[in-house]
Amino acid sequence: MRAIAFFKPYGVLTAFQDSEGRPTLKQYIPIPEVYPAGRLDLDSEGLLILSDEGRLIHLLTDPRHRIPKTYLVQVEGKVTEEALAALQRGVMVKGKKTRRCDALMIPEPNLPPRSKPITPHGETSWLRLVLQEGRKRQIRHMTAAVGFPTLRLVRVAIGPVTLEGLQPGEWRDLGAEEIRRLWEYGQPTRRV
Repeated sequence: MRAIAFFKPYGVLTAFQDSEGRPTLKQYIPIPEVYPAGRLDLDSEGLLILSDEGRLIHLLTDPRHRIPKTYLVQVEGKVTEEALAALQRGVMVKGKKTRRCDALMIPEPNLPPRSKPITPHGETSWLRLVLQEGRKRQIRHMTAAVGFPTLRLVRVAIGPVTLEGLQPGEWRDLGAEEIRRLWEYGQPTRRV
């Protein structure tokens, strides 16, 4: 079994081919037969885990396993305590309430510059969000629902695996201990 951690840059499609000619994983990962466990939008950045093991991919993508995914999110405006509490409780997104999540205001993190810089029109805030589900564009919908549109979104961890030591476009093999810990995160006894 092989599993890798990849720092997906902004503007890269979470696929190995694209009929529109956009940048894909193929330009960064020269390993045959690995597939992404989940996705990040074209305009999102951060950690992707890829593997040739279907059971591991299922573990990481099936919301029943509640693998925590940690994001650093820059939003437009100064986030209020009320908005933060609403995010923690869960908000309505496309007619369905999101699960409870950890939401915390943080100082601006030390992240690599984005290839397309953000030019906010006013004050911004940074949040650390930890979700145990992953609907399409969920964080963007959540922050918009509480009045603070997302400007930048970077996934920094999936369970125990982090971006540590990686720059955008770089990847590394996961060690045996990291893979073992991912399997542990998916066990029913660990669920919150």
